[in-house]
Amino acid sequence: MTVEIKLSKPTRDIDLSVIIPCFNEAANLEAGVLDEVAAYLDSQGFSWEVIIVDDESTDNSLALCKQFAEGHSNFRVIQALHGGKPHALYVGLVEAESRLVLFTDMDQSTPIHELEKLKAWFEHGFDVVIGSRGNQRAGFSPIRQITSWGFRNLRRMILLSEIMDTQCGFKMLKTEAAREIFPKLSFLKSKKEQSGWMVSAYDVELLYLARLSGYRIKEVEVAWSHNDKSVTKGNDRKRFLKESLEMGKEVLTIIGNKVSGKY
Repeated sequence: MTVEIKLSKPTRDIDLSVIIPCFNEAANLEAGVLDEVAAYLDSQGFSWEVIIVDDESTDNSLALCKQFAEGHSNFRVIQALHGGKPHALYVGLVEAESRLVLFTDMDQSTPIHELEKLKAWFEHGFDVVIGSRGNQRAGFSPIRQITSWGFRNLRRMILLSEIMDTQCGFKMLKTEAAREIFPKLSFLKSKKEQSGWMVSAYDVELLYLARLSGYRIKEVEVAWSHNDKSVTKGNDRKRFLKESLEMGKEVLTIIGNKVSGKY
């Protein structure tokens, strides 16, 4: 899957674009997550837009998103060809018209109001501000807590030792920085066709490239609880194993690219 998208969309005088990837999120949508997002953003004093990118969902997620957007003028829904979470985020990034972009997951395991903790750091000169779930992951089983700790610390021994949590889906970036970094991601350059639910550990390379480009990164602990109600992405154990393997592959890809001079 090689992604070729021309980044010609200019930024307008909007403070924040919230980009939400969507793949088979019907259960989360029916639980009212978008109502929570809209209610919070409506109460804020800054200008904003929400861009939902549907990754060819096979349930009724797209219809639910469109129905919601019809009654909320600041929400847009984009239908993308199936390409996985990084691709969906990239599609949303291309359409963003703001100075800052926030990536957040549909399940709102990190609630939208936590963006206040991230947004404040841009006034101190940071370019990339990422949410961190800390050491304790609410909703994780004991075995997943231990395994997650092991993978996290192994990754820190090899790459990005200063960052505790690369995988939290709650990230805010300057739009211009995100647009420079995303086209360089190995996931988006891959010719491999994606099928089913695909997140990938793209976050590791995203942050590595941000640091390599000289962007200032700040990690901020945010509230997080495993709230995903979706039943169409596989069971929790299989998903965790898949994500762990993807992180291992991502680290190896970065090392390979670094050694071969691709960066």
